[in-house]
Amino acid sequence: MYKPSSQFVVPAKILKGSYETINGVKTKTYTEGANIFVSAKSYGGTEKELNGVYVIEDTLVIETWYRPDLQSTDRIRLLDDGSEWEILNTPEDIERRHQFLKFKVKRIKGGA
Repeated sequence: MYKPSSQFVVPAKILKGSYETINGVKTKTYTEGANIFVSAKSYGGTEKELNGVYVIEDTLVIETWYRPDLQSTDRIRLLDDGSEWEILNTPEDIERRHQFLKFKVKRIKGGA
């Protein structure tokens, strides 16, 4: 039987993604959804090489209670620091028991 690796103590908000046509261009927009509690583990990020430059991408593995409305088009905002994270894969329903979800997210950062 699956047990989560740690307690769900990190407050988060689901940002529901949808597509909207603005001036003939499909644009992804986000609306605030429900508040949830998750566990977030970074494991040091993801290393990769981009155009000959070594880069470490901020990634987390998120575990939480099962929510059928959480999709790969959504984002998660961690409420303790306000950071936003894009869901990279379809959230996995652990053992198909509708009890826990596990998925990987990548940090969304602005900047020049």
